[in-house]
Amino acid sequence: MIPTLEWLPTGVNFLDQTKLPLEETYVLATDYRQVATVIRDMIVRGAPAIGVSAAMGVALGVSQSSAKDLATLNAEVATISDTLAATRPTAVNLFWAIERMRQRYNALAAANTSIPEIKAALIAEARQMYDEDIAACKAMGAHGAELLPQTGTVLTHCNAGALATCGYGTALGVIRAAVERGHTIDVFADETRPYLQGARLTAWELLHDNIPTTVLCDNMAGSLMRQGKIQAVIVGADRIAANGDTANKIGTYSVAVLAKEHGIPFYVAAPLSTIDPATAHGDLIPIEQRAATEVTHSNGRQMTPNGAAIQNPAFDVTPAKYITAIITERGVLRAPYEQSIAAMMKQAASEPELAAI
Repeated sequence: MIPTLEWLPTGVNFLDQTKLPLEETYVLATDYRQVATVIRDMIVRGAPAIGVSAAMGVALGVSQSSAKDLATLNAEVATISDTLAATRPTAVNLFWAIERMRQRYNALAAANTSIPEIKAALIAEARQMYDEDIAACKAMGAHGAELLPQTGTVLTHCNAGALATCGYGTALGVIRAAVERGHTIDVFADETRPYLQGARLTAWELLHDNIPTTVLCDNMAGSLMRQGKIQAVIVGADRIAANGDTANKIGTYSVAVLAKEHGIPFYVAAPLSTIDPATAHGDLIPIEQRAATEVTHSNGRQMTPNGAAIQNPAFDVTPAKYITAIITERGVLRAPYEQSIAAMMKQAASEPELAAI
C-alpha cells in the first residue's frame, strides 16, 4: 500500500502530499509540534489520516515527556492535545482521535499507572488506530463495491483514497474493491481547485494501481453527466452531521446537485469516526477558511490582480437529501439518515469490537 504515514522509533514519517505527483518525498516529524505543522500545512490530509496522525502526535508528545509525576504529565497532555486540536477545525476525526487518546490516558492515570507504562500504552493505542483505519477502509470497500456499476465511469471529487487514510481509502477504497471484484470501471477525477487534490493525488494513486483515470476541470462534470458519461459519483467526508448532512471538499455540493438533477447515484464513503452525532445538521459544521494565496497563486506565480477579494473555504456541506447512501465500515446507511445513523451508532456503542472491522 501507499505509505501515507508510519510510526518510527524516531518519530512519525509522512509522505509529503504537497510534493506529489512529481516528487515522492517524506517528512519526519520528531515531536508533537512538528506533527501539528504537518497536519496544518496539509503535508498529510484527509479526515481519517488526520485523525491517526493526531493520535500519533499525542503518543509522540507523551513519549518524549520528562515529567516525573502524573500532575505534571496531566498538564503536558492537555497542551499537546490543544496544540493538535487547533490545526484544522472541520475534520471531526481529528477531535475523535484526540479524545480517544485522552480517554485512554485518563484511564491509565486514574489507575495510577507508571509513566513508562503510560507512554508504551499510548504508542500502542495510536498504532492500533492505524491498523483499525486500514481494516475499516477495506470493510467499506466490501460493503460499497456492489453499489458501483459493473461497467461504467465513476466520478470522484478531491482525494478520498489511500493518501487520505492509513491505506486503501474510503471512496477510492470502494472503487478499488469493485475493481478487485471484476468491475470494469474508469474514473473521472475532478481536479478540485484550488489545492488540486484530484489532479495531483487521486490521479496519481489510481494510476499507481492501474485504474484508468481521466482528470477533469471542476466545471466539466455537469456537461458529462448530461451526455450520460457518468454512472455514479462517490466522495469521502470530513464530517457527517446527525441528519446525514455531509461536509466534504469545496465543490462537492455542486457535484451532488448535478448528480441529483441527472438521476445519478451520489455516494459518501466514510468511517463511523467521521459521523458527529453532536452536530445536529450541516449548518452547524465549522468550515475552515484557508489562506488566500492558495487561490491567488499557482506554482508560486500570482494569477489574480492585486486588490481582488478572495474566498477560500476548504469545505462545503451537501444536504442529506442529495445523498443516495453513506457507506461505512459497518454497512450502508440510507435515508432517513437521522434514524439509520442513530441506530448504527447505538449498535457500535453496544458492540465496540465491531466498530472497526
